[in-house]
Amino acid sequence: MTSGLLLVVAAAPPASKPAPARGNAYMGIVGRDPRTDQRYAGRGTPDTRAGWTEGVDVSSHQRDVAWSTLWSSGIRWAYTKAPEGTSYQNPYFAQQYGGSYGVGMVRGAYHFATPDSCSGTAQADYFVDHGGGWTGDGATLPGVLDIERNPYGDSCYGKSTSGMVGWIRDFVIRYKARTARAAVIYTSTSWWTSCTGGYSGFGATNPLWVARYASSVGPLPAGWLEYTMWQYTSSGVTVGDHGRFNGPPDTLRELARG
Repeated sequence: MTSGLLLVVAAAPPASKPAPARGNAYMGIVGRDPRTDQRYAGRGTPDTRAGWTEGVDVSSHQRDVAWSTLWSSGIRWAYTKAPEGTSYQNPYFAQQYGGSYGVGMVRGAYHFATPDSCSGTAQADYFVDHGGGWTGDGATLPGVLDIERNPYGDSCYGKSTSGMVGWIRDFVIRYKARTARAAVIYTSTSWWTSCTGGYSGFGATNPLWVARYASSVGPLPAGWLEYTMWQYTSSGVTVGDHGRFNGPPDTLRELARG
């Protein structure tokens, strides 16, 4: 009788995808759900409605943007990533922020938040000092706090729900003290529910920019009865993510004037 050894070789676990380098984050970098995020490639756009105004958001990934082409396609507003945390500035900010303004768009800047790196107050100061200011010229929108799932680690940046609410509160209070404007809050309903515990205290003071990649906005984060902007799709590296302002161009400029 021949005896033998049964050799069992366990398959190596798949290598985890490395996190992006700090500074490479942008609006909607994580949290895209393949069940709802169709990106509308060849499938048309979401429900249309009279009174919506089309816009885009861009970051360093878009490099130098062809703003005149976007204007010709009907884009009337744009947000540009300015800093991330307190250690990164978008090297294309001047071309993107100034270029959108130059073709006649209403423009603004956004700050990608990293609540695990330093306080909300410190990041609001860094934002204002590096492109996130506001002026009542009718063409500059209030700054945006981009607060979403952490692309570098723990979804909620290691914070409790109360800790996250406190961080956001510190940011928006400081931003308003520096600019006299209430910051727009960009987020998704799922992240907000998970990481703030469904906190409802900002809805009365801060406009909402909601992210949802589907044919309708869906449920809003707690505290908001309506959205100001809706990021509904991404159109690729060249032109950035598309969004809709919930109103006509005249109302958009009213938001800019304050």
